[in-house]
Amino acid sequence: MGEILDFAERAWQGDMDESVVHPSRVHIGLEELDTGFAFVSAFSNLAALKTERGLCFFDTSSFFHAKRVFELIRDWSPARLDTAIYTHGHVDHVFGTGLFEKQASAEGWDPVRVIAHEACSARFDRYQLTNGYNGIINQRQFNFEQPLFPKNFRYPDQTLREDLTLDLDGETVELRHDRGETDDHVWIWLPERKTIYTGDLFIWASPNCGNPQKVQRYPREWALALRKMQALGAERLLPGHGPPIIGGDRVHQALGEAAELLECLIEQTLSMMNEGAKLNDILHSVKLPDALLARPYLRPTYDDPFFIVHNLWRLYGGWYEGNPANLKPAPNAEVAQVLAVLSGGAIALARQAQELSGVGKLDVACHLIEFAADAEPTNSEIHSIRADLYRARAEEELSLMGKGIYSAAARDSEAV
Repeated sequence: MGEILDFAERAWQGDMDESVVHPSRVHIGLEELDTGFAFVSAFSNLAALKTERGLCFFDTSSFFHAKRVFELIRDWSPARLDTAIYTHGHVDHVFGTGLFEKQASAEGWDPVRVIAHEACSARFDRYQLTNGYNGIINQRQFNFEQPLFPKNFRYPDQTLREDLTLDLDGETVELRHDRGETDDHVWIWLPERKTIYTGDLFIWASPNCGNPQKVQRYPREWALALRKMQALGAERLLPGHGPPIIGGDRVHQALGEAAELLECLIEQTLSMMNEGAKLNDILHSVKLPDALLARPYLRPTYDDPFFIVHNLWRLYGGWYEGNPANLKPAPNAEVAQVLAVLSGGAIALARQAQELSGVGKLDVACHLIEFAADAEPTNSEIHSIRADLYRARAEEELSLMGKGIYSAAARDSEAV
């Protein structure tokens, strides 16, 4: 057993940290699982299959680790890269082909074939339109010093709409499409090896299905995809992030419980929506079993189930959340200035927020400090309090998404 499978066993026993959800902390390495079949741990992972035509990649990893992945693969095999399959178009999955294609050109080899879902190209087009915004999201989410997002993308050469079966020198590779984290998601089934490559439909964290800074995600279809995988009787699960899961019982449990988490959120949210509840009421009513959230592969270390409820509302109900004042709202500053007058001044609001924080009401405190900062946006004392509140909020937050947003708010105030 190598380092990756050793980590896989420790992870299953609960010895997990945040390394799987941040590109600068992830373990990078390669381990051969079968003869001619390797798993590469990176941000994101990939799997590599040797065939007579060359190598086939399931995902290609990110620009963060493209050079190291190239080195690891070349230490394992000198063969040309023949085919690369994107499980979806997120940038941490599609930036590993460049060095292999450069080598192919230098050696006079046949070009690499890239396969993806047909919606992947439209995703890349959208990334071009929103390049600046996506850079800001990455800066906020991962605490980068500067906005960071690529501008040039390797578009697919071949696409699929639903399913596609490849015969790679007698090895069957089944590509199956289900919406989930994205609308262009593909997962891979290797029936002879009883192995599933899930892409980001499984990431050793609560499903990334509510990300507050990203476009629509699909919880119901995601849960259905997990159930389809569960029914296959796989003996090995290779995730988009985090270590493999080895053993049929473990794979069945992990897929089933990830589906159950989503199904639980979907059922409660839609039930309350159908009864006419407002979004805020649903957010504070939906509950998940503690036993699910305690699983090492379902902890809310990246996304948060609270955010998934938001996403379900947006998917099925639009953006109006039930508060008529927010349909055509007044400018935040005007509302804040009125409240500041009623409260005895903006600094009084800020100090009340400070007091609420001291008695464990950080969520309420954050509302008040936003009113205070909007009322007097250049007041350094208010911003000092605001920075302290959001540093405290980030410290108690489990999800990387939440930590990133709260920490960015603190930095903004520290800069005033």
